[in-house]
Amino acid sequence: QVQLVESGGGLVQAGGSLRLSCTASGSTFGSYSMGWFRQAPGKEREFVAVISWSGDSTYYADSVKGRFTISRDNAKNTVHLQMNSLKPEDTAVYYCAAVRGGSTWNEREYDYWGQGTQVTVSS
Repeated sequence: QVQLVESGGGLVQAGGSLRLSCTASGSTFGSYSMGWFRQAPGKEREFVAVISWSGDSTYYADSVKGRFTISRDNAKNTVHLQMNSLKPEDTAVYYCAAVRGGSTWNEREYDYWGQGTQVTVSS
């Protein structure tokens, strides 16, 4: 069992930055690939980024590529999402999720989910 807790959300002006963190419980964090997803009001949840269990590979949605960076610290059971050049369309609840094994953009394959943290970008 893995429990995930997100933090770092908030209100920021367009063009600003936020850093989201997700802390996992349990001693097997290093065996999970970690993803970030988001859900805007009235929209379906969508993939944002994923990082492999080792941290060697990352993959991003086209909408955030070049602006967001995912990273992890397995010693601290933490994954981060650095978000720069934020746009109003980035406004959403952001979720971190864990999947055992290989990285995937498919949310149906994820085993564990956090409760989410709200990010609001004002214009």
